Amino acid sequence: MTCKKLLLSCALTLLAVHGAASAQQGDVKRGEKAFENCRACHASDGASNEVGPALRGVFGRKAGEREDFRYSPALKRSGITWTAQTMDAFIADPQKIVPANRMPFGGIPDPKERADLIAYMQQTFK
Repeated sequence: MTCKKLLLSCALTLLAVHGAASAQQGDVKRGEKAFENCRACHASDGASNEVGPALRGVFGRKAGEREDFRYSPALKRSGITWTAQTMDAFIADPQKIVPANRMPFGGIPDPKERADLIAYMQQTFK
């Protein structure tokens, strides 16, 4: 494991410990409303790629591994497997977690809003 991957893994672990409780207690209805902002790039059905990749089946999948989407090299190399905890860390500040990724999004600083969004995503994009 390279030093960079080790540091990323440590950062995700620390953020996951902090975000685990909030990611598990989100409100799906509020999360649906929060997803409105995501629809600019991600299909609401979760099945098709748009500016961003399709999100159906995202939890449990390794970042950057959909064959039908062109991911940034940074995301492909990240080693992230999407869980509620890693998603929480990523959507808090995508560029901090995976520098040079192509997601043009500043992040969601509010842990409750992230928890709501993740609850919605877990229910909707199985």
